[in-house]
Amino acid sequence: MDILTNQFKRALRAGQPQIGLWAGLAHPYTAEICAGAGFDWLLIDGEHAPNTLQTMLGQLQAVAAYPVAPVVRPAWNDFVQIKQILDAGAQTLLVPMIQSAEEAAAAVSAMRYPPHGVRGLGSALARASRWNRIPDYAQRANDEMCLLVQIETPRGLQALDEILALEGVDGVFIGPADLSASMGYLSNPDHPDVCAAIDDAIVRIARAGKAAGILHGDPAQARHYLDLGATFVAVGVDATLLARAAEKLAQSFKDQPAAQARPGGPY
Repeated sequence: MDILTNQFKRALRAGQPQIGLWAGLAHPYTAEICAGAGFDWLLIDGEHAPNTLQTMLGQLQAVAAYPVAPVVRPAWNDFVQIKQILDAGAQTLLVPMIQSAEEAAAAVSAMRYPPHGVRGLGSALARASRWNRIPDYAQRANDEMCLLVQIETPRGLQALDEILALEGVDGVFIGPADLSASMGYLSNPDHPDVCAAIDDAIVRIARAGKAAGILHGDPAQARHYLDLGATFVAVGVDATLLARAAEKLAQSFKDQPAAQARPGGPY
């Protein structure tokens, strides 16, 4: 079995929509439950979920037997953390808070071995190479890495065209919650100005021949982004699904309605 070929990257390049789920519960058991649900990709979140390198590793191992692509979001655009996550076996990363072409270029470099990047070579210790059981890992690895950069500020949107022009950036993900906050609409990602900025960005990304991505829990809004040309769209969050289902079940047995979470928004 060829475990090195990145089928998710190939699907994005072919323009095949990939439907995903945010995995933020930070545990292999829940990640495996979600891995068998039928999604194309799962986002293992190291930015806002309580994940460590060890818990990310456990989730990568748990989902490996399923036909789902793991995408890992590191806490930051840090080449040391990126190196460790890649060595643990991740091939697709979503790097948060990219605001310039220079920052995107640093992420590209972090994901590639020299002379095309700065990723350290330690494949004898790495699950990624199956401890050197993949004999041509170092020669093939660069081509199989998939970099998705996350834009979530007006400054990032201003730099979008320069970011899209970079070789090694496979896709751009728009973060609606942080984008709305940075535009002055905290907790209001459905504000018309925010929606217009997101729509414009997705169209520009798709027109540039790169994969456009977003997370939105409203099915109608998610389908709207797919219609605009987005090709990797997350349509829910595991923690949110559990919380709302638990509240609904409890409420069905109570005389008093359960406290309701704030409706709407991407999550």
